Amino acid sequence: MQTGREFLDEALKKDERVDAALRPATFDDFAGQPKTLERLRVMVGAARARGEALSHILLSGPPGLGKTTLAHILAGEMGRTVRITSGPVIERPGDLAGMLTNLEAGDLLFIDEIHRLPKTVEEYLYSAMEDFRIDIMLDQGPNARSVRLDVPRFTLIGATTRMGLLTAPLRSRFTMQTRLDYYPREVMRKIVIRTCTLLHIEIDEGGAKEIAGRARGTPRIANNLVSFVRDYAEQRADGKITKKVAAAALELLEIDENGLDEMDKRLLVLIARNYKGGPVGVGTLAVAVGEDEQTLEEVHEPYLIQEGYLQRTPQGRVLTDKGWQITGLTPQTRGGQLEML
Repeated sequence: MQTGREFLDEALKKDERVDAALRPATFDDFAGQPKTLERLRVMVGAARARGEALSHILLSGPPGLGKTTLAHILAGEMGRTVRITSGPVIERPGDLAGMLTNLEAGDLLFIDEIHRLPKTVEEYLYSAMEDFRIDIMLDQGPNARSVRLDVPRFTLIGATTRMGLLTAPLRSRFTMQTRLDYYPREVMRKIVIRTCTLLHIEIDEGGAKEIAGRARGTPRIANNLVSFVRDYAEQRADGKITKKVAAAALELLEIDENGLDEMDKRLLVLIARNYKGGPVGVGTLAVAVGEDEQTLEEVHEPYLIQEGYLQRTPQGRVLTDKGWQITGLTPQTRGGQLEML
């Protein structure tokens, strides 16, 4: 009989296998981001023709749009291995040295959230990217000495959700920099259908459009919604995902037809009611809703700004006309109180 720990471990392994199965393996399988894909195809084709390693690539954009997936695809297209890590994990230069010296020529090193690399580690990365060597200091004081380590000609794939936090010296060392944007609804619909096909989930066109329209233009969110809607369909319907079933399931998650969740609407209403539409600083908003600033800036704000509900100004965040409509309030005031529409 399985223990709770064994059951959880097995479930996690199953989730990892499902995620791997859903991840596109080639450029042809990857939907959306046509400009980025075309640039990467050119780089891969040229590198393979010359028999060289890929040049360093920087991918930026909101989370969940496929930066890690593209790193796996690049490794597959080049016939090489990719090593996955993240900026906060690499705490010391020795950690970076260990990763680099374990790579083989042509391999890829993917560093997620690369803007969070410690400054000392980042400086060691400069020579590794340009000269494929690093100088490690051993001991301290009078016994200190430098040891030069040669590293294979590797490809660094950097990923960041906050391009502005990258230092200029690091950013300039990437041959190609490209941004991933939110996916249009038609592409999201194709992603939802593909996910359902791979997971053997029965879904009709209306159900796929409903999920795609509420997935905030993000494949990772779409896959998560598909998983919940499947569970809902199995428990509350006949197992098939239709438009009506998908809408009911997503209303249960408090995700409306515009893809806005409870926190999004709380932010908009707060700016309208307490600050008369703004401007208001993100620090003030974070305290008011009980969320940290980074989450607001990386998870909620990008979609609200992209969809035209919110504007970011030097003075702070300001509601747009579209944002006012969502709140059900009007910018007109009487006696210092906002009118309800």
